[in-house]
Amino acid sequence: MSTKENSSEEIDLGQLFTLIGNGFHKLFQFIGSVFKSFFHLIILFLQFIRAHFLKFVIAIIIGIVAGSYWDYKSEKVYRSSMIVEPNFNSAQQLYNNVEFYDELAKQEEFEALAGALKIEVKYAKSIREVKIESFSDQAQKISQFSEFIQGLDSISQKLVDYEDYLENFNNINSKFHRIHIKSTNPRVAKKCRKQIVRSIEENEYFRLQKRINEQNITLSDSIIERQLLELDSLQRFYRKVKMIEASKDIGGTNINLAQSKTGELPEVALLKKVEELQEDKVELNNEKASTDNIINVISDFPNKGVLVNDWFTKKKVLLPLACLGLILIFLLLMELNRYLKQYQN
Repeated sequence: MSTKENSSEEIDLGQLFTLIGNGFHKLFQFIGSVFKSFFHLIILFLQFIRAHFLKFVIAIIIGIVAGSYWDYKSEKVYRSSMIVEPNFNSAQQLYNNVEFYDELAKQEEFEALAGALKIEVKYAKSIREVKIESFSDQAQKISQFSEFIQGLDSISQKLVDYEDYLENFNNINSKFHRIHIKSTNPRVAKKCRKQIVRSIEENEYFRLQKRINEQNITLSDSIIERQLLELDSLQRFYRKVKMIEASKDIGGTNINLAQSKTGELPEVALLKKVEELQEDKVELNNEKASTDNIINVISDFPNKGVLVNDWFTKKKVLLPLACLGLILIFLLLMELNRYLKQYQN
């Protein structure tokens, strides 16, 4: 009985290994057929390229010649950039204004563009594009996140982390923004700079925000100055008391200046408080300097723009690629038509 059972188990195991072997064999056959088909397609494509190689070369040469002539005859375009720092949440208005200028340039509404930028119509006709983009590196985003967190209450600070802040980060929230102007006149951007900034500074809402900010800074500065004077008077008082104590004999009248709850001497606590107020004053001065204008111009437009010489925008590069693509599509359609005729026969 046991002999029959062993024989049956050996047969079952043999069938299992046979099935596994057949499965691997079919898998390898399938992989081999895929590689074979892929290799076959490559060979067919290479044969197609070899058969029409001369046509491709002629198309590329025609494209290079025509593109070079087109580049030679085209007007030269110059690019100028200005970096600004908007204050009082004026970035959105700045973006709207720049997009308005760009739409006028694209629609060739040169008289309206000249009126909006306060320049002559002949200069407005030279403008091809007006763009704005934000830029901020990781350090700037971390700094902005720190400022954002400080403005929240303790409960909200626990609910917001840096990843959440980045997910909801809007480009308009960036600290710095770059304005580009492309024009056939290399000096027109400098003429537009004044009105681009003035269009924001003449806004009544932003002027009100700036005026209130100046009043708040003046008030905070006066409070700090008054506190520093009071601390100075208190320090002089403590010095007088120390001198009186030093002049008394031991066992005489003593004036006790109690220590603070942290165990610090009053003089030390006063010095620390003075240092804190001086740091606050430094921060206040920095804020006053950075918010002195509604739009801070970090880097102005140059007196003369830079010639746009981007390789991927040149016609002598784009036109050969276009010619090559067209001739390739045409030849493929011809091959498809020939195959359909043979298939029909």
